[in-house]
Amino acid sequence: MRRWWRIWIAGAILAAAPAGVLAASCVTQAELTPQQRDELAAAGQEIAQAIVQQDFNTLHGAMLPALQGQWDGIRAAVAGGAPLVKGGQAQLRSLYLLDSSSVKAPADTEFFCSNATGSLTVTISMHALPPGKYAVVLADAIGAPLGGQMGIILVRDDSSTPAAWKLGGVTLRQGAIDGHDGVWYWQRARTQAASNEQWSAWYSYAMARYLLLPVDFISSPNLDKLNLEQSQIKDGPSNAFPMTVTSGERSWKVSSLQLDTTLREADLRVTYESLGIVDPAAMRTEAVAVLGAMLKARPELRNNFHGLWAYASKDGKLTPVIELPMAQIPQQTQ
Repeated sequence: MRRWWRIWIAGAILAAAPAGVLAASCVTQAELTPQQRDELAAAGQEIAQAIVQQDFNTLHGAMLPALQGQWDGIRAAVAGGAPLVKGGQAQLRSLYLLDSSSVKAPADTEFFCSNATGSLTVTISMHALPPGKYAVVLADAIGAPLGGQMGIILVRDDSSTPAAWKLGGVTLRQGAIDGHDGVWYWQRARTQAASNEQWSAWYSYAMARYLLLPVDFISSPNLDKLNLEQSQIKDGPSNAFPMTVTSGERSWKVSSLQLDTTLREADLRVTYESLGIVDPAAMRTEAVAVLGAMLKARPELRNNFHGLWAYASKDGKLTPVIELPMAQIPQQTQ
C-alpha cells in the first residue's frame, strides 16, 4: 500500500483527469508578476509552515469558507502526515497559477504550464474542476528525516474583503526513504537495469516517481523521461502477473507485486490467492512460505528492498498478514 495523506477540494478536483480534457490557462512561478508571486508565496508559506508545526488554528482560519464542512478530513490528513514533516522547516518549491474562470460548469481540465520560451511544459490535470482561479503550491519540509513533501491547493476567494487565497486541499507524502530521495532511486534504477536486475530496476523507477512529487496530477518532461526509461525495461514485472510461485509441493497464484511504504520503508507487497487457511498461526506460516517462494522466483529483490508484505486474497477479501524484512524471510532452495 503506497501510503500518503490527502484531501480533495470539493471531494474530487485533484484526481488525475483523462486525456482530451478542456484546456485552461496556467502561469508558472517565473512568469508571475511580483504581486502575484508575493501573494501566492505568502499564502503557501503560511499554510506549509502551519502543516509542519501542526498549527490547526491557522489552517482552519485559512480554509475556503465553502469547504468548512471538510475541516475534519483536512485536519486528519495533516495530523496523519505529521511524522513525514517532523523536524523540518517549510520551504516552497514551485508555484502554479491556474485560471478556469471561463469554464461554465465543473469540467475535467488540463493546464499546460510553459516557461517563457515554451521549451518546457508541465501539465496539471484536474477532474470536475469548478470555474475559478486556483494555485498549486509544492513545498518541502527541509531537514525532516522522512523528507516530507506537501502539495497545497489554494482557491481565490473573491467574496472576501479583500479578495484572498484560501486553503482548498492538502497532500502530504514521504520524500525520502532511509535517507534516499527520488533522484537517488532513479540513479539506482539505471544501475540495476544496466546490471540486468530488471525487476529491481522497475520497482526502483516506481519508487523514484513516488518520492519526486507529493501529488499525482502533475506530469513533466522529467517524469516523462523516467516513465520512458521504465517502459524500456525488458522482462520486467509489468506483464508478469498473475504468476505462480511454489514452495515444496504447494503453489500459489500471485496476482500482483507493488510498492508498499506503510512502514515508511522500501517494501514490496505480494498479493496472493490464499489456500483458505483461517487459523492465524497457519496463515502466518502460509504467508512466510509465499514470501520465500516469491524471492526464490525473483532472488534479486532480496538485496534491493527492505522487506515484503504478504496480502492474502480469498473470495474477494484482501487480508494483510505479515511484513518481514528480507533477512527474516527464509531462503528456499527447492
